[in-house]
Amino acid sequence: MHRPWATHWITAVLLCRTVAQYSSDQCSWRGSGLSHESHRRDVEQVYLRCSQGSLEWLYPTGAIIVNLRPNTEPSSQHMAGLHVCIKPHTYSQGSHVFLEHSGDLRMLLAEKDQAQSTVHCFSLAEGALFVEAVPQMDISRRITAFQYELVSSQGPGAHMYPYLHPGLVTCKPCSDEEVLMAVCTSDFAGRGIFRGVASGTVGHSPVVVTLSRLFRQKSRVFAWGGARGRGWAGRISVPAQCSVHTGGDEYLLTGSVHFGEAWLGCAPRYKDFLKLYIRAQKVETNPCEIDTD
Repeated sequence: MHRPWATHWITAVLLCRTVAQYSSDQCSWRGSGLSHESHRRDVEQVYLRCSQGSLEWLYPTGAIIVNLRPNTEPSSQHMAGLHVCIKPHTYSQGSHVFLEHSGDLRMLLAEKDQAQSTVHCFSLAEGALFVEAVPQMDISRRITAFQYELVSSQGPGAHMYPYLHPGLVTCKPCSDEEVLMAVCTSDFAGRGIFRGVASGTVGHSPVVVTLSRLFRQKSRVFAWGGARGRGWAGRISVPAQCSVHTGGDEYLLTGSVHFGEAWLGCAPRYKDFLKLYIRAQKVETNPCEIDTD
């Protein structure tokens, strides 16, 4: 949607004083509106080249355009399935967040909604982030702050991450090929059981799990229970429309980690996975080696 004043801002990008800001580590950026408070019509360009990071804009004035790209040169097919997910901090305020593409602006996150700290995702092909400061007489104590991640919508189990496909989450089982890929490439993979469902938020619930074997974890979302413990323990978020069977059977638990939270991906019964894995070993099609004992 093209807002009435959008032409002014886009013209500012092309004709007026535009300041390019490059992050020192290419992952995160921290800036201040005080550096150009006397030029409230300035539009700063921010370039970030990382799979995840953060942005913190103190005392917002004017606007910034945030250009996000991976730190590699991906194929066009990979770029087509790449999404950006942002999660504002609860204290974030002072600006609206839009998507900008070819001069058109579409509201992504209003200032009043940022305190909810809800994740919002969009395709990288949809454009850049346009962060516009809300005019204030007193800009003190105003900070716009959010985390971001680049997320592929094409990997095994990606269909279970609800923010990528709002209202379109499917709970279908993964194919044999997806399971074999998930055990080797997911952010976490292990052998365990579902203990119970904890109270969650609208759209998803955290499931308490115990793992007797942890093959891999990208970040420490599972903690060891010690010598007297039952193994590794933690919580995995599951979309509300997808049910799990607590107790009883063991499962291969795989999934992704987003903003510090584990999300369930492919999760076949472990005995079924073991048969598949052994069969794949015999024909030499398994993509990686794991200790299944």
